[in-house]
Amino acid sequence: MSETSTGGRRLPRALTPFRHDAYRKLAVALVLSTFASGVWVVALVWEVIRIGGDASQLSLVSTAGAVGVLLPALLGGVVADRVPQKKILLVVATVELTGMALVATLSVTDTTRLWHLAVVSFVSGMGFAFYWPAYSAWIPALVPPSDLMAVNGFEGMVRPTVGQAIGPGIAGVLVGTVSPGAALAVAAAASGAGLFALTLVPLTPVRREVDPDADPAQRQHPVRTALTDMREGFGYMVRTPWLLATLLYASLMLLVIMGPFEVLIPFLIKDRLGGGAGDHALVMAAFGIGGALGSFAMASRPMPRRYLTVMNLMWGLGALPFVVMGIATAVWQLVAAAAVLGALWAAPMVIWGTLLQRRVPAHMLGRVSSLDFFVSISLMPVSMALAGPVSDLIGLRTTFLIAGVVPGIVASIAIVWARMPADEIANPLRDEPDQEPAEV
Repeated sequence: MSETSTGGRRLPRALTPFRHDAYRKLAVALVLSTFASGVWVVALVWEVIRIGGDASQLSLVSTAGAVGVLLPALLGGVVADRVPQKKILLVVATVELTGMALVATLSVTDTTRLWHLAVVSFVSGMGFAFYWPAYSAWIPALVPPSDLMAVNGFEGMVRPTVGQAIGPGIAGVLVGTVSPGAALAVAAAASGAGLFALTLVPLTPVRREVDPDADPAQRQHPVRTALTDMREGFGYMVRTPWLLATLLYASLMLLVIMGPFEVLIPFLIKDRLGGGAGDHALVMAAFGIGGALGSFAMASRPMPRRYLTVMNLMWGLGALPFVVMGIATAVWQLVAAAAVLGALWAAPMVIWGTLLQRRVPAHMLGRVSSLDFFVSISLMPVSMALAGPVSDLIGLRTTFLIAGVVPGIVASIAIVWARMPADEIANPLRDEPDQEPAEV
């Protein structure tokens, strides 16, 4: 494992970002908000079930969140490239806290209606559309390029461990022993703590200057400049084969896997295996632990020489555990499959985040990150909406079989079509010498 010297000591590669005070503070905020989201995901599912909802109604709530992400996705990138990213994240965190606190109150007072959950899910999704481009564009201002792989690896460990293991595990216990409302209240409290921690991170300027030679009338017209920015980002994506092919592949992959994972697994556990919230939490925890291990392994290594091929094949072959889920006869089989799925999903995500931050121009990173959202999740609402009806039509086993096999086929096509092996050899991503990020 590569190590980096700091203050006479040598840090493992995966821990090098913690040399920087600004990132240490951001990491605390990330852990808290991720924990809140992990509790929220499980608590929301069982709040839908508590009020008598079925798979189709859960699909409606999940679809509302996906649509909320999709609608302002392109605008989120424009804002991230023009407004200090910390300010964007503070607004998003405030919206998240408000939504969680509202639903917790409704649950405790037994006044929740399905449309309440759909509306909050939609608004939270809109916030996330602004969050991710801003967060992605902020990181290179807080750490040097040589630490980006480790940053993405650490975040890849936090999100599954805290967001898909610890958070859901605690939510499952609270739902089973107290109520969904108690779990929702814990989510709101953690979200508030995360918002406070975020206020401690230093404010950094956007890494983009307005062109002094541009037409003053155009600079003062927000709609025109926003459309110009969107067009510039879209043009970059179309002209970049590895980026376009990966995003198109991701959209198809998410179409076939997201609905089964988000909507069908809870009902597979409840209706076919006789389980409950605790078993659902175990499956989510296994997915999270697998993801943490996969992320740590990738963060502890330099960027693979064949980074595009490795990334896409890992995603494609990593969907095969869905086949096991479809034929599972016991909860432990779902748990094992989820662990493998988590590892093979999270490891290439470390490569992807680093790839964007190192190959995309800094002044366009927010817009490209928003295009990542827009293209890759454009079919997610469809997947959420169709999961319940499709499984009723063709059966759970066939639905999970399709989710497990199709991504590998599409990944192979994307690699060949975009000539990724030639591109990654022509554009190696070796570790760069340490250099300090922008002043904070």
